[in-house]
Amino acid sequence: MTVIYLLLSVALIILLTTRLQVHPFIALFLVAVLYGFLVGMPLSTIVQSINTGFGETLGKIGLIIIFGVIIGAFLENSGGAYALAEKVLQVVGQKRVTAAMGVIGYFVSIPVFADSGFLLVSPLNRSLSKKAGISLAGPAVALGLGLTATHTMVPPTPGPIAAAGILGADLGLVLLVGLPISALALVVGLMYATKYAAKTYIDPNPQATEEKINLLLKDAPGPLKSSVPVLVPIILIVAKSSAQNFEQVFSPNAYGIISFLGEPVVALCIGAFLSLLLPRKLKSEMLSAQGWVGNALRDAASVILITGAGGIFGKILQNSGIADTLGESLAGIHLNIWLPFLLAAAIKTAQGSSTVALITTASIVLPMMTSLGFETELEKAMVVIAIGAGSAVVSHANDSFFWVVTQMSGMKVRTGYRLYTVGTLVLGMSAAFFLFLSYLLFT
Repeated sequence: MTVIYLLLSVALIILLTTRLQVHPFIALFLVAVLYGFLVGMPLSTIVQSINTGFGETLGKIGLIIIFGVIIGAFLENSGGAYALAEKVLQVVGQKRVTAAMGVIGYFVSIPVFADSGFLLVSPLNRSLSKKAGISLAGPAVALGLGLTATHTMVPPTPGPIAAAGILGADLGLVLLVGLPISALALVVGLMYATKYAAKTYIDPNPQATEEKINLLLKDAPGPLKSSVPVLVPIILIVAKSSAQNFEQVFSPNAYGIISFLGEPVVALCIGAFLSLLLPRKLKSEMLSAQGWVGNALRDAASVILITGAGGIFGKILQNSGIADTLGESLAGIHLNIWLPFLLAAAIKTAQGSSTVALITTASIVLPMMTSLGFETELEKAMVVIAIGAGSAVVSHANDSFFWVVTQMSGMKVRTGYRLYTVGTLVLGMSAAFFLFLSYLLFT
């Protein structure tokens, strides 16, 4: 019944937000509470889940969203985003914007959380699409899939590392298997984004006319200067991730400083301050409630609320025990390398978090590794990637990243399900298929 209630909840969210035009925050909050009542959760647990889900989600990405939109506001209003877009277009060409965004997302998400990565690259994504005269849908979906591919299947992101640790898999082998499998899956995902998602038109920036863009470009900073607020946070986060693997090389003070500066919130805060250098002359009105910052924060408010409500829905689903129910149901089915994939996919779809799906599935599969025939180091690594592929399937209303992608790209909820949710299914299934072929060839 918990699974049936989940399906009904998702259908209700779609109905409320698309047909009845209810704000996604209200729809998510009401459906989350209703689900808690239907599955018989204690009232105190429902309240605790609401507080924890909202607080934990915004604690992780609330400030990241705020600093991200401030960077975006200064990049756009100073003309820097368009100067950067012109340079990128000269290199990749107008016909390859979608593929370029997918590849950028793929590499950015290896050290950087997907939420942070999307917010950092989103201004470039919008300006590239506008300059190329194409729909934002294709590049946005490609960027989201690129970020998801490495977030779920390539260390040093926390989920794959945790799953490898639980299963005792060699991290080097996990990396060697994860990189080609995730890259091949992304190729299929990019074909989907180019051939299907791109056919849905979403204006990258309805307010920016060609005349306005040309006017901005006259006083715009150069491409190199424009890239600094985006590249510096990425470099700082990469430095922290690298330092964690070579902690013994650094003195305690040096390691502490690198870890502090590489925290996503701190790194994006630094990026936001660096973005203040983009205008030729920084004026106080740019920082006012009615200026660039004020407008950016108003835009961010809706995204933050919706993302927090998605966190409430996800936490209530986690606390309802649906992951355990699905795990027990599927654990008795012997499907070879497909079993860990299906387990992770079921848990991800049910509760929203890829990291939770990776850790939970690894814990369920661990006692069965020998009986399932996964004994060699290569087989263990393949199981980790199978779980990672499953943890990408599928991103929908209970996943905070779904709301970051859709709200920052101007997608309606129904469009988000049709384009991005289906895209994550294509990505995860493709990864599982390529992994299965590799399993047949090398084991």
